[in-house]
Amino acid sequence: MALGKARRLALPAAALAAATALTGHTAAPAQAAVCGGYVGLTFDDGPSSNTTALLGALTRSGLRATMFNEGQYAAANPGLVRAQVNAGMWVGNHSYTHPHLTQLGQSQIDSEISRTQQAIAGAGGGTPVLFRPPYGETNPVVKAVAARYGLAQIIWDVDSQDWNGASADAIVQAAARLTSGQVILMHDWPANTLAAVPRIARGLADRGLCAGKISPATGRAVAP
Repeated sequence: MALGKARRLALPAAALAAATALTGHTAAPAQAAVCGGYVGLTFDDGPSSNTTALLGALTRSGLRATMFNEGQYAAANPGLVRAQVNAGMWVGNHSYTHPHLTQLGQSQIDSEISRTQQAIAGAGGGTPVLFRPPYGETNPVVKAVAARYGLAQIIWDVDSQDWNGASADAIVQAAARLTSGQVILMHDWPANTLAAVPRIARGLADRGLCAGKISPATGRAVAP
């Protein structure tokens, strides 16, 4: 899941302005008419040069998602964090530099988490209540430090493998395995993930499922 780091770069002012313009997007009627259940769509490692396009695809498809942002990219691209919120997404903490937290000391873990809380809040993303450890690697120390900042640790039920070069077809097929309450891991930066979004929306609607938020109490997807 560390692949593609080079793609996540600070963006020029023009790109930030374009991202903020997403506020005017309205959700298309891609959702099921009646929600028979909710699933959690999550996108890690943003914001990136792909965020503007991803937010556009999500809003056009009537989908909301949780964006697990890295603190370093939130600090570098505050306009994109605001665009995520303005597009109706939820913003979570994904550490500051995406390290293997289980290999760090407690003070280093604290720094990774606290700096990200500050970066996201400072960018206008609110104070996150959800935390996803990089690589899904955790232990009691990581969980305890996150809890000190009021963060619930969220892993996933389905891994789309988009970080590993999965095709758009494979990503859509992964989303098709979701059942009510479950959470899928995707990433902000892969082109194939962006291409899969409209088809994921149609697949969920066909099954009577809607994109929901993730409950910090249970880690499960619930109604927004």
